[in-house]
Amino acid sequence: MQIAEPVTVDKFTECHVTPSDVAARMVRYLGQQGDYLTLEPSAGTGQISRALLAAGHSKYELVQVERHIKLAGALHGFGSVICRCFLEWSAEVVGKLEFPRIIMNPPFSDVRKHVAAAESLLGRGGHLEPAALVALVPIAFQHRSAETLETLPADTFATARVNTKIIRIESRNGLFGLNRKKVNSNA
Repeated sequence: MQIAEPVTVDKFTECHVTPSDVAARMVRYLGQQGDYLTLEPSAGTGQISRALLAAGHSKYELVQVERHIKLAGALHGFGSVICRCFLEWSAEVVGKLEFPRIIMNPPFSDVRKHVAAAESLLGRGGHLEPAALVALVPIAFQHRSAETLETLPADTFATARVNTKIIRIESRNGLFGLNRKKVNSNA
């Protein structure tokens, strides 16, 4: 297994590149392809976006959020790009947008904030199937609704010195009929 070095962009951007095989498995855990609006809230170098497209997901239904302008500039070929801090952007759009599919490798240092912000945007979007959030998180991460799908080998993110797992959170709720709490990006 080849260990990828982290991408250093600036002191505020934490970017640990998701290995291609891990990204492909995350996409499989996300569920079937279809007309599902999909959010990648920590798009980084586009590894997960590449895996989505390789599995047949549409770039026209992919929304990628990346705060670093250089990384964001390289993502346009995969789908739409929002060059913003995900925590700030999600706080502005909560209650206005919902995504039936969310897939992410959030910054390990703020994983709880990022998963909570993503979960606030999770909704069925008119689909009968439950909405799904698949995330790569530190092994110590706990969430009341998370199902652990896979524990990754210790060397997956060796440079970060973080052992990780893939989780899935499903929701049958949608934007209408659910009281969503506003996510505070400063919490």
